[in-house]
Amino acid sequence: MYKILIIEDDLAIAEIERDFLEIGGYGVTLITDGIRGMEEALTGQYDLILLDLMLPGMDGFEICKRIRDKINAPILMVTARIEDADKVRGLGIGADDYISKPFSPTELVARVKANLAQYERLTSAAGNVNGSEKKHEIEFGALRLDHQMRKVFVEDEEIELKNKEYELLHYLISNPNHVFSKEHLYENIWGMDAIGDLKTVAVHISRIRDKIEKDPDNPIYLQTVWGAGYRFRV
Repeated sequence: MYKILIIEDDLAIAEIERDFLEIGGYGVTLITDGIRGMEEALTGQYDLILLDLMLPGMDGFEICKRIRDKINAPILMVTARIEDADKVRGLGIGADDYISKPFSPTELVARVKANLAQYERLTSAAGNVNGSEKKHEIEFGALRLDHQMRKVFVEDEEIELKNKEYELLHYLISNPNHVFSKEHLYENIWGMDAIGDLKTVAVHISRIRDKIEKDPDNPIYLQTVWGAGYRFRV
């Protein structure tokens, strides 16, 4: 049974989330305080975390920042704030996805299911790589990706990428010069039929460029093909 941690101070919403997830077959722990929620998340016992932004004690942004480097489980931010800046900030500090209030319980369960399935598929694929071969390494110019270790290097210096940043870069670098639409990338990396906000893809592309490109405004590798999508150019 997958274990889900809900960190949400609105008890009415939290109980609806819990009830529908339990009906879906998930084990659920509910915390209504930010600091206690962070401490519980750091136990590493959960397969996915539903994290509200506005919390007593410590807000969701700070919690995400503190736990992201210590756990690999998907973090799905839940927010009533609709400003793009908030979404960009959340994704930038390591959230894998977000869902805006109000939402239908069935949509929530679908997003949770998709994030869990995609994370399991990608981590299983990485674990099945034969470490005795070099097929797990992809190299273009100064950029090198080691899929067995899930690490990225620029001029032999390791670059830290969040979960979805890594997965998106790996997908693009594995299909060089192929142009993918935002919809296609969202469906293949987030595992859903583009039911989320496609700004998620653009934010992650921007974050990757900041880390691997010498000049992010004039990228060599991750290029935008206007009106079509993105490609990894070689």
